Amino acid sequence: MQFDLSAVETATMVFVGTLVFALVIALFIMAAAFAALMLVGAARLSWFVAASVLLGLVHGINAGWDRLLHHAATVELPGEFPGELIGQSSPSTGTYPRVVLRDS
Repeated sequence: MQFDLSAVETATMVFVGTLVFALVIALFIMAAAFAALMLVGAARLSWFVAASVLLGLVHGINAGWDRLLHHAATVELPGEFPGELIGQSSPSTGTYPRVVLRDS
Protein backbone atom coordinates (compact mmCIF):
# COMPACT_ATOMS: atom_id res chain seq x y z
CA MET A 1 0.00 0.00 0.00
CA GLN A 2 1.39 3.30 -1.08
CA PHE A 3 0.98 6.47 0.97
CA ASP A 4 -0.61 9.14 -1.17
CA LEU A 5 -0.01 12.62 0.22
CA SER A 6 -2.69 14.06 -2.01
CA ALA A 7 -5.27 12.04 -0.08
CA VAL A 8 -4.49 13.98 3.14
CA GLU A 9 -6.73 16.92 3.76
CA THR A 10 -5.27 20.42 3.70
CA ALA A 11 -6.26 21.10 7.30
CA THR A 12 -4.38 18.01 8.47
CA MET A 13 -1.27 19.06 6.54
CA VAL A 14 -1.46 22.57 8.03
CA PHE A 15 -1.86 21.09 11.52
CA VAL A 16 1.13 18.74 11.11
CA GLY A 17 3.21 21.55 9.57
CA THR A 18 2.36 23.80 12.51
CA LEU A 19 3.44 21.08 14.98
CA VAL A 20 6.75 20.60 13.14
CA PHE A 21 7.35 24.36 13.05
CA ALA A 22 6.54 24.60 16.79
CA LEU A 23 8.99 21.75 17.47
CA VAL A 24 11.74 23.55 15.53
CA ILE A 25 11.08 26.80 17.42
CA ALA A 26 11.03 24.95 20.77
CA LEU A 27 14.37 23.29 20.00
CA PHE A 28 15.88 26.63 19.02
CA ILE A 29 14.64 28.27 22.23
CA MET A 30 15.98 25.37 24.33
CA ALA A 31 19.38 25.63 22.63
CA ALA A 32 19.47 29.40 23.18
CA ALA A 33 18.48 28.99 26.84
CA PHE A 34 21.16 26.36 27.34
CA ALA A 35 23.78 28.64 25.76
CA ALA A 36 22.65 31.53 27.99
CA LEU A 37 22.89 29.34 31.09
CA MET A 38 26.38 28.25 30.08
CA LEU A 39 27.46 31.87 29.61
CA VAL A 40 25.98 32.93 32.93
CA GLY A 41 27.66 29.99 34.66
CA ALA A 42 31.02 30.79 33.08
CA ALA A 43 30.70 34.46 34.06
CA ARG A 44 29.77 33.52 37.62
CA LEU A 45 32.70 31.12 37.83
CA SER A 46 35.14 33.75 36.54
CA TRP A 47 33.71 36.32 38.98
CA PHE A 48 34.05 33.86 41.86
CA VAL A 49 37.66 33.08 40.93
CA ALA A 50 38.57 36.78 40.57
CA ALA A 51 36.89 37.67 43.87
CA SER A 52 38.61 34.78 45.66
CA VAL A 53 42.02 35.78 44.31
CA LEU A 54 41.54 39.41 45.33
CA LEU A 55 40.23 38.43 48.76
CA GLY A 56 43.21 36.12 49.27
CA LEU A 57 45.56 38.90 48.19
CA VAL A 58 44.02 41.34 50.68
CA HIS A 59 44.20 38.77 53.49
CA GLY A 60 47.84 38.09 52.60
CA ILE A 61 48.71 41.77 52.69
CA ASN A 62 46.91 42.18 56.03
CA ALA A 63 48.68 39.15 57.50
CA GLY A 64 52.07 40.43 56.32
CA TRP A 65 51.40 43.88 57.74
CA ASP A 66 50.31 42.35 61.05
CA ARG A 67 53.51 40.28 61.21
CA LEU A 68 55.58 43.37 60.42
CA LEU A 69 53.91 45.39 63.18
CA HIS A 70 54.33 42.62 65.75
CA HIS A 71 57.99 42.30 64.80
CA ALA A 72 58.48 46.07 65.01
CA ALA A 73 56.88 46.08 68.47
CA THR A 74 59.50 43.63 69.76
CA VAL A 75 62.47 45.72 68.57
CA GLU A 76 64.14 47.68 71.36
CA LEU A 77 64.80 51.28 70.47
CA PRO A 78 67.04 53.63 72.42
CA GLY A 79 65.26 56.18 74.57
CA GLU A 80 67.03 59.06 72.89
CA PHE A 81 67.16 60.11 69.27
CA PRO A 82 70.37 59.29 67.37
CA GLY A 83 71.25 62.99 67.11
CA GLU A 84 71.31 63.28 70.88
CA LEU A 85 73.51 60.23 71.21
CA ILE A 86 76.36 61.81 69.27
CA GLY A 87 76.22 65.15 71.08
CA GLN A 88 73.80 67.10 68.91
CA SER A 89 70.89 68.73 70.58
CA SER A 90 67.36 68.28 69.32
CA PRO A 91 64.49 70.65 69.93
CA SER A 92 62.43 69.84 72.94
CA THR A 93 58.67 69.94 73.37
CA GLY A 94 58.71 72.25 76.32
CA THR A 95 59.66 70.91 79.74
CA TYR A 96 59.62 67.24 78.68
CA PRO A 97 62.44 65.77 76.62
CA ARG A 98 61.62 64.14 73.31
CA VAL A 99 61.28 60.39 73.59
CA VAL A 100 60.72 57.66 71.06
CA LEU A 101 57.10 56.52 71.05
CA ARG A 102 56.24 52.89 70.38
CA ASP A 103 53.33 50.53 70.77
CA SER A 104 52.85 49.14 74.24
